[in-house]
Amino acid sequence: MSLAGAFIPIWALTAVGYAARRRELLSDSAASVLGRFVFHLAMPAALFMKLSATPLSSFDYRSLAAFGVSTAAVVGAGWLAAGRLFGRKAGERPLWGMAAGYVNSANLGIPIAQQVLHSVSFLAEVVLLQVLVVTPIIVIALDRHGDAAGRVRVRRIASLPARNPVILASALGLLWSAARLPVPSAASGSLNLLAQAAVPVALIALGASLHLDSGPRPTRAESVTVTVLKLVAQPLVAFAVGLLLHLTHAQLLAVVVCAGLPTAQNTFILAQEYAVGEAFTGRTVMVTTAFSLATLAAATALLGHR
Repeated sequence: MSLAGAFIPIWALTAVGYAARRRELLSDSAASVLGRFVFHLAMPAALFMKLSATPLSSFDYRSLAAFGVSTAAVVGAGWLAAGRLFGRKAGERPLWGMAAGYVNSANLGIPIAQQVLHSVSFLAEVVLLQVLVVTPIIVIALDRHGDAAGRVRVRRIASLPARNPVILASALGLLWSAARLPVPSAASGSLNLLAQAAVPVALIALGASLHLDSGPRPTRAESVTVTVLKLVAQPLVAFAVGLLLHLTHAQLLAVVVCAGLPTAQNTFILAQEYAVGEAFTGRTVMVTTAFSLATLAAATALLGHR
């Protein structure tokens, strides 16, 4: 599959969702219903199956540190920019940060890693970092702002893994992998079917949402800011930290390519679940996906041959 070919299914399924809503094959509530299906059923199944099969003993910790620093820097910058530059409400700022630094490591990351890196081993580490570190931070912040008084309730945060299917499935997958337990065949068949639905249904929901008036739309300045953070700042920070950590050329290429992936549609799914920032996250996914083809090609051209 060519680099451009990896993007075609994303664009096609999003267009299908948009056309289905425009022609009224899907109702006004369809995007929300489909999003809840992905968040509560399909995405947890996909995360559990992926993480339970990911060995934890051969991690490349220096490369993961470079990627982690780039993620923290860009998520923090997006979070701050949302409030200080654009006056976004507190409940929207975590999603700004997530949109700026949470990469599409699944349906787009896998084919690109196979095409450019010829391996998905580092991508599995990126998945773990995002679902076990970044996602809980964002969800805790959203959960806090969802409270009428804006309180940080320790008991509620402690119970978050049990209440949030994404975090619960990720934690169970990690424990399953650490214990080296096989997933029973009776369960794996059903879970795999659900997992296979996660990406296409999320993209259909995304496309349908683009036809809805789901809150204030981002300004051009906001779209440009978050796109530059995602597609330029994050890979540049990853590259700089990788040089400081003396990564090999192959390690540096893997870190930069993974950091340069566009915003994941999980960002939009979370926005739907918490009913905040849906228009912003949906358009950010589309814009960063469209422009990432050029930035990933440039990064591959600069670092891919030696």
